[in-house]
Amino acid sequence: MFPRPKYSIYVCQVKRPPNFPKPSCVRAGKEDLLPYLQEKIMQKNLFQAVSVVPTGCLNRCQFGPVMMVEPGSYMYVDLTKEKIDEIIEKHILNDEPIKEYLIPSEFWAEPLNPKDLAN
Repeated sequence: MFPRPKYSIYVCQVKRPPNFPKPSCVRAGKEDLLPYLQEKIMQKNLFQAVSVVPTGCLNRCQFGPVMMVEPGSYMYVDLTKEKIDEIIEKHILNDEPIKEYLIPSEFWAEPLNPKDLAN
């Protein structure tokens, strides 16, 4: 039997052309964050407990690079390799989200209930 992962990490991989109205999450000097995260997950033998998923836009472009950790919809912003290391150690391994790395609450409020939006 194969266990399901405890965490899924969604990493925005949008790279827009120069002068595009919205910024890119894959920014100059930070193009290697996804492979870095994947390598760290492998090095720590976490690949069965953590699913790393490259995604399209997560709609928080101004805070990029961004990644979302589920469960809990934790949106980590302005990623660096050092932040990724700390997120793995504290959040993934010790269930302690790092509040100072999360998107400000005014940009990531409580989720909308689909029932409230349906016609």
